[in-house]
Amino acid sequence: MDNEAVIRRGTDADISDILDFWLRAAEGTDRRDDPAKVVALIERDPEALLIAEIDGVLVGTLIAGWDGWRAHLYRLAVSPEYRRRGIGSALIEAAEKRFATFAAFRVDAMVLHDNDLAHPAWHAAGYRPQPEWSRWVKALE
Repeated sequence: MDNEAVIRRGTDADISDILDFWLRAAEGTDRRDDPAKVVALIERDPEALLIAEIDGVLVGTLIAGWDGWRAHLYRLAVSPEYRRRGIGSALIEAAEKRFATFAAFRVDAMVLHDNDLAHPAWHAAGYRPQPEWSRWVKALE
């Protein structure tokens, strides 16, 4: 088996596999994911959904969203059996290269406070919590 992850953009053909993957590999899977939302993401920004594969097997994802103003990272997930092999770092690096094409000067990452498995990966990539800000949310019905 080749240990080199290939990073590519996600397509509509990947949606079912991605939703299953997030249930297995993503932390905090209490979100209301459905195929239509992933289709909307791909239609709005076809380059935003990054997929890591090894030998054709989905082993990681990252959403690298650009809203025209800011760069945002969501859904960094790596298969448990492929963790600690640099896949998360490769996804983050691919996202940062994407953002550089937009002249983005800063990127934020959505990382759960209690996701202790993810914190070392984000720290290794140079990210730090920003204590002077907090995220305020409102559920839309």
